[in-house]
Amino acid sequence: MAQVLEFKLPDLGEGLTEAEIVRWLVKVGDVVAVDQPVVEVETAKAMVEVPCPYGGVVTARFGEEGTELPVGAPLLTVAVGAPAAEPEGSGNVLVGYGTQAPAARRRRVRAGTAADGQPRRPGTAAAAPHARVTAPAPASPPVPLSTPAPAEGPVPVISPLVRKLARDNGVDLRQLAGSGPDGLILRADVENALRSAGERTRAAREPVVAAPVAAEPAVRTPAAAPRAEAGVRIPLKGVRGAVADKLSRSRREIPDATCWVDADATELMRARTAMNAAGGPKISLLALLARICTAALARFPELNSFVDTEAREVVRLDHVHLGFAAQTERGLVVPVVRDAHARDAESLTAEFARLTEAARAGTLTPAELTGGTFTLNNYGVFGVDGSTPIINHPEAAMLGVGRIVPKPWVHEGELAVRQVVQLSLTFDHRVCDGGTAGGFLRYVADCVEQPAVLLRTL
Repeated sequence: MAQVLEFKLPDLGEGLTEAEIVRWLVKVGDVVAVDQPVVEVETAKAMVEVPCPYGGVVTARFGEEGTELPVGAPLLTVAVGAPAAEPEGSGNVLVGYGTQAPAARRRRVRAGTAADGQPRRPGTAAAAPHARVTAPAPASPPVPLSTPAPAEGPVPVISPLVRKLARDNGVDLRQLAGSGPDGLILRADVENALRSAGERTRAAREPVVAAPVAAEPAVRTPAAAPRAEAGVRIPLKGVRGAVADKLSRSRREIPDATCWVDADATELMRARTAMNAAGGPKISLLALLARICTAALARFPELNSFVDTEAREVVRLDHVHLGFAAQTERGLVVPVVRDAHARDAESLTAEFARLTEAARAGTLTPAELTGGTFTLNNYGVFGVDGSTPIINHPEAAMLGVGRIVPKPWVHEGELAVRQVVQLSLTFDHRVCDGGTAGGFLRYVADCVEQPAVLLRTL
């Protein structure tokens, strides 16, 4: 006799309480093996494939794609020891579970869907107490986002989030011209289509205002509030919501200050060129900057710390887990290089490359996105010189690096064209004063200008 075991959404990382179902990897009736991925979910920190600890036949799934489930809510049930052809709800279940769907849980489901994730019959009430309900349809017909086109070849979309955004809003991806490499359709392309459709909809619904009747005095009324359908509404959830919450908390709790300095990076660039010309793995500029950061933090440990607000203590750390800002299609993420202070330039280069690729693919784990103690932000890749970044809470500081460009510079008493970069340090003024922050930044600039300074301190 088969036993039906319930697999619940596990705790996927520190501080995570819920996840959104992005894509089911199995369907009811499929045979799954132990530790086989069964669903792809998006948490506030990463996209994660969740493996099932049981092997058997899938008898039920809970939640459609787009549903948010709290940690501990059922994901699916598996009949362990059942033949592959056994139908769902056969009665061969574990005593106490029954063959019906479990009771309603605290989760959001789409309107028109029951708590078990199946379509609800007309006239029946929703089972989940916290279900999302869509607004009533407007009186005037909506303007279609696109005209369906015949299927001709694959649609150039990689991200399941882009497909989901298009599907949820009725966007026909075959009507879009992708702005990415080789015509790849990006999230921005779908959002632009939604924005254009919203403008057409507002134009179609613009009311005709009649002239006032002469017998009645004109009455001035206050301006109406903006209509709910104006503009494109993008939920702050997942990675974007987590970033918004963290940045808001940083601004709310941390009294930050920023100092900056221009530095001549000509010698650093020459040193990198010489290292890469010697053979062996190539060394990235980011890795050299990371080595400079860890050396500077060893001299100014106040900046490798955090504030314990409850205990009213500054906690200085004896290890450097270096975060670095990476822009991806899903938004800004900060992968963390563990024990960066113990790595050489070659090891740092390899780890930066691995984490960057994982960030772009959306496969970073929660562990790879948490636990940073200091952040290096190379915003020069965006073609800008300077910035005042927001500290990655609860860290105490962030070093920003602008673009390296040829500029007039006084070198050895003469005007010359040199490779100049602007460095900025945003720091928590609770952990140190301007003297410490200035000393850290000046040491970093000295190492950039004269890499031999770094060699003397190693």
